[in-house]
Amino acid sequence: MSTPIKVVAVSGGTFRPSRTLVLTQAILAELAQQLPIESKVIELGDIVRPLGSALSRKELPETVEHELRAIESADLLIVAAPVYRGTYPGQFKHLFDLIGQDALIDTPVLLAATGGSERHALVIDHQLRPLFSFFQSVTLPIGVYAAEADFSNYQITSTALQARIRLAGEKAAEQLNGHRAVLRKIA
Repeated sequence: MSTPIKVVAVSGGTFRPSRTLVLTQAILAELAQQLPIESKVIELGDIVRPLGSALSRKELPETVEHELRAIESADLLIVAAPVYRGTYPGQFKHLFDLIGQDALIDTPVLLAATGGSERHALVIDHQLRPLFSFFQSVTLPIGVYAAEADFSNYQITSTALQARIRLAGEKAAEQLNGHRAVLRKIA
């Protein structure tokens, strides 16, 4: 049996209930169908207050520092952000401002976002992908965007979105299996 892949999912919403969290959990569940994973979900809403008052990492409480270390040590990141005024929220960006500059080099990242309408779907390619390019992460070619119309009572009801989540899980599994094969050859 292969070693589980350490997957850390960051849900960038700060309100509950949260469509961003629902999307994050659905992607994580699909990935668990594809690969043996050990997963952790970090909800920005749980850490936003102490995070927001910190100007540097030294000022963070240990609970938040623990979450940053989890992000930095992930084998795969799933990062989902709500769209607010055309981009991800400032507190979401502040979280990643405190991540070590070299900590995510070559880390695969599956990007996702939620927004009020399809008008915001390009946030994945125009906002999130450049953020993780700075970290020299490997953003997966597929992203998952969900609009408000894809949900009913905070449950995913869109068959197109469900299909996209399945495809993202399959593509992430392929990418990770290839990445693991390369690492075995190197070792």
